[in-house]
Formats: sequence, structure tokens, C-alpha cells
Amino acid sequence: MPHAIYRADGEEPQMKSVFEQWSVSPLVPYMRQADFAVRYPYKHGERRLLDYLLIYVQEGSFHLHVEGKEYKLRNGDFGLVQPGDLHAFEGATNTITPFAHLDLFYNPQRQDSFPTKPGQVALGDYAHLMQPRLNDYDDVQVPVQFYPSDATHFRDTFLRAIALWMEQTPLARLEVQQLMTEVVLMLLQSYGKGGHAPADAGQLNWVTSYCSLRLSERLTVEQLAHQAKLSPSRFTARFRQTFGQSPYQYVLRMRVQHARELLAGSTSTLPQIADLCGFTDIHHFSKAFKKSTGVTPGSYRHEHQRQSY
Repeated sequence: MPHAIYRADGEEPQMKSVFEQWSVSPLVPYMRQADFAVRYPYKHGERRLLDYLLIYVQEGSFHLHVEGKEYKLRNGDFGLVQPGDLHAFEGATNTITPFAHLDLFYNPQRQDSFPTKPGQVALGDYAHLMQPRLNDYDDVQVPVQFYPSDATHFRDTFLRAIALWMEQTPLARLEVQQLMTEVVLMLLQSYGKGGHAPADAGQLNWVTSYCSLRLSERLTVEQLAHQAKLSPSRFTARFRQTFGQSPYQYVLRMRVQHARELLAGSTSTLPQIADLCGFTDIHHFSKAFKKSTGVTPGSYRHEHQRQSY
């Protein structure tokens, strides 16, 4: 096991339940460093961590290299680097990447821990500060690039926690702990035993969250198939088996549903809504919306805004 040399007792960790770990080290998330990082293209050298690094790509193209494998993250993607992982990363474009260094499990010496710097790969002297790794347990496997079951709620909770952490007040820190506990709970629900399976070739549970964060973009079968590590034809067949309709029909339904929400609850113009929901133009939007709902976007807005008074 490549990370065993960093355990406090110097022995290879025994594979067991992450829930058993809580009896030894309770789950008490502690955010050590966080920011809404806005950067020009850059590179960050190799290192290993004592804690966890959670990243959300708000804008741009962000490449994460973990244990020799490259992950290309873009708008709406999440990444998790676990303690002891050899990793480096780079912003291939201008990026906005909110991030947090955090402990998940309580350690009475947590105040002594720190985010490591590029070049720090030998952490034997700090073994007493090393956090347990989620993926060292039998009942949870969180991939580096992951897809929460409810990506929007996960994102909003995480961003709220970062904003509060930056306030550095006692009450804000207490709320940060509460919010990050919720974030960890969502991770375990998505990737723990009995939760939703990870995004691999056999499971498509990630599709809803992946698409919901990209409705304003052009989504293709080829793009989704590549994400699922399947050929387009096999992906389409698997998709029909899972969702009972084609990828095109599924994404179109999501676009129309989002348009309904914006028509009823926002002041955005119809062209703006068409753009936000990924329709090519207002004509395409109106035609697809009426075919799905039986009314035009304008009529739908008039009726639902009238009902709100």
C-alpha cells in the first residue's frame, strides 16, 4: 500500500470500515485554508499532503495529476486529493478554483498541521499529523474527479463554507464545521457502501449532476460517452437501460425544466433564458418548450408570475 509509510505507527493500516474509524478519530471537519483562487495560467509542483484538498472548478481548465494519472477538470467539476497522494496541478487557462485544505477526522494536534509546499514529498517527520485516507477503508471509494449526487447543493454548501471561513469569526468557524460535515456526508452518501456508485463504466449516476452544471453548454453523446469511458453506441444503449430514454431526450427535458424555473422565478428575458438553458436561439427554445409543455414560454411566464401574487 503506497501510503502506509506515512501512518503514525509505521505499520500498514488495517482495512476496515470508515465508520469504525470514527470511534477512534471522530468526524470533525476542520478547514485549515481556503480561498476563491483567481489565477492566470500557472503550474504547481509535486507534493504530498497531510490533509485533504477539495477543489471546485468554477471557471477555466484545470489539470490535476495524482499518482501518475491526469484528470482534466473544467467548469463545474470537483476534485479531491487525499492525504499522502503524490500530486501536482496546473491551470491551463485563466481559472477560478475555490478550494479548501481540511482535516476530516479529529486530531488534537491539528493546529500544528499545515498545507505542504511544492517539493514536500517525504512526510515521515509529520506522520502524527497525517489524516486517515477515506480510500483506505473497505466501505468508501471517492475518485479524484467525483460527481456528487446533488452537485448544485454540494457546490453551494462548499462555497458558503469558504466564504464563512474567510470571515475568521468564532460563529463563522462553527458554521463552517457544520457545513463541511454536510459536505462530507454528501460524499459518503455518493461514494460510500450503500450509497451511489462512483462514475465508472458500469454506472451512470453521475449524469444528472454533470449535465445540470453544464446546461448552458453544448452537450454531446461523444462528450458524455468519453466521461463514462464507453463508446458512444455502448453509452447510448446503457443510458437507455438506465433512464428509459435517449441522452438527447434526457438533456432536453433538463433544459426545459430549468427554463420553467427561470420563467417563473426570474426577470431574465426570453433570449437570456434560452442562452442559459443551452438552446441555440429563441426560436429553438420556443419550439422545444411548447412541444414539451403545450404552451409558449411567454404564456408560461405570464401564468406562473400571475399566480405568485
